[in-house]
Amino acid sequence: MNRHILHTLGCIFLFLFALSSCKHGEEEYHSITDKIEAKSKNYHGVTISSEPLIEGIKTIKITEGEHTFLIPERKSQIKQYACTECHSKPLQEMQSNDGAKKAHWDIKLAHADLNTMNCISCHDGDNMDNLKSLTGNTINFNRSYKLCSQCHTNQFEDWKGGAHGKKVAGWAPPRASMTCVNCHNPHQPAFESRWPSVFNTQKVKERE
Repeated sequence: MNRHILHTLGCIFLFLFALSSCKHGEEEYHSITDKIEAKSKNYHGVTISSEPLIEGIKTIKITEGEHTFLIPERKSQIKQYACTECHSKPLQEMQSNDGAKKAHWDIKLAHADLNTMNCISCHDGDNMDNLKSLTGNTINFNRSYKLCSQCHTNQFEDWKGGAHGKKVAGWAPPRASMTCVNCHNPHQPAFESRWPSVFNTQKVKERE
């Protein structure tokens, strides 16, 4: 009997042995995919929710492309909003008035080159209650992420999908994500350098 026939008979024997040893009892499966498929038959969706975690946080629902989720409402968190309570005149007129209050004109802008960006690159100088796009369109303070997305396109796409930024609660629905300004200071968006935390061996001993 040549080697080819022996090999064929061996394969047939192994196949028959595998068939005879298959377990078909309850909770026994041929493969992990069979188990997943069987366990999924009575699956009716998740049973956990982020609602208890975002309770008390004022949110608004937004839709960007195929993504719909909640973000924190912004205007009520701005201490000096509405801006027109003080900005009663166009910004240019107020800056030339020495008697005008300078509540936050000492803000240092460290966002882009000063030849590229100044206050009215983002703020509407004629109506300070709104932001303004590069093309002159009005942007509501509650949707300031639209302003950031003009330049930070990659981060915006990642943020929409949930890969960039922080969640207000968790991944369970309803999805609620922080916006750019919840983590970044829009005037100085870069995070400051930090030294690594020192491992405190004394504290570890005390806790023992």
